[in-house]
Amino acid sequence: MTQTPEDPQNLPETPAPVESPVSDSNVAPVESENSPETSPAAEVTEVVPAVIAPIPTPTYVYAPPMTFSEQSAGSASPAVKKAIVAGVISGLLAGMLGFMGASMIGNTPAPSISLPASSGDTSPRADDSIAGIAQAVLPVVVSIDVSSNQGSGTGSGFVIRSTAKESFVLTNNHVVAGAGGEQDITVTFQDQTQATATIVGTDASYDLAVLRLDRGNLPVAALGDSDAVVVGDATIAIGSPLGLTGTVTSGIVSALNRPVTAGDATDVSFISAIQTDAAINPGNSGGPLVNSRGEVIGVNSAIATTGSSVSGQSGSIGLGFAIPINQARRVATELIETGSSSYPVIGVQLDMTYSGQGALVQSVVEGGPASETELAAGDVITEIDGVKVSDGTELVVRIRAKNPGDVVELTLEDGTVIEVTLGSDQN
Repeated sequence: MTQTPEDPQNLPETPAPVESPVSDSNVAPVESENSPETSPAAEVTEVVPAVIAPIPTPTYVYAPPMTFSEQSAGSASPAVKKAIVAGVISGLLAGMLGFMGASMIGNTPAPSISLPASSGDTSPRADDSIAGIAQAVLPVVVSIDVSSNQGSGTGSGFVIRSTAKESFVLTNNHVVAGAGGEQDITVTFQDQTQATATIVGTDASYDLAVLRLDRGNLPVAALGDSDAVVVGDATIAIGSPLGLTGTVTSGIVSALNRPVTAGDATDVSFISAIQTDAAINPGNSGGPLVNSRGEVIGVNSAIATTGSSVSGQSGSIGLGFAIPINQARRVATELIETGSSSYPVIGVQLDMTYSGQGALVQSVVEGGPASETELAAGDVITEIDGVKVSDGTELVVRIRAKNPGDVVELTLEDGTVIEVTLGSDQN
């Protein structure tokens, strides 16, 4: 066990001094170097002078004995005397020089140490870099907080139109409809100023909504062309995931025309989505997905997950989905101008339980676009415009990606091709 001075109980006891018999009364007692000092209170005894024997000349092991000439200090030769004088003078000079040097060093101030710092911006960010794009787009992105008696939530949005008196923000329908009832909507800008917003209109079928602000002359997002997007294009997602405003993530376009559905049985959104691996999390909904030129190509709306986290909300696994901006632009324009929007239809009811390849027509709506063609109940649609469809959901998504008035080609299971001019229905 290691002993320390703080453990006096563990220190070894000092052995009691042993009295050695003295056979010669002329030899003084010898004290050990490690023996304790004699206490002042101890009895004083008479010390007898010791008789010291002559010390023999030492002999070094493995070297011959050294011999000295028997000369006294007073009978040194002149050469020795000169050497001694020279040594003394040299020592004095060396000591004086050393003293002077030490004095100079002691009086010299300590040198200051400074690390060089660069002045100005030595690493400018290019306009087309992620940092440059984020700096340009962030001012148009807002955080949206919704609260009501039924609940609260947060999402993102971006300014798509602004006049001298008012501005309009595009976001997801599920961001503003989630609280339900009479909700209070607060929009927070990047400078942390806030404004109250009202709903202009919503479109549950596309999961889009437009808000109005009583604040004008705001910066407006540049809208790109989602039809020109290709797989591999760079993407940047901006929003407020988990309420963290102004969050920027980047990735690429992972896939196009992904059939995505969201909502419940009574309020389903059908999206032919842009898939990206840019991190999108709860709260990013409604925020912009931009390209390498800073143009909005999509509205972030949904993510695929493998499970829920401890908090009950799942996070990004690199599978995010955005509503193409060309689709969102048409819906937003209609909502601002009329307060409602339309979506394209072919005028049929589909059997969504059909397990075969393709979409099974359950019935044809009387007076609808399909009623003017050869399409009939029982037909199985396997392609639209030459693109295969696996089920009814994918067919609806492909049709919703079109505009009312577009002409589409439907290929049946037997190879028959039918042209249908898409009609419209109101949300």
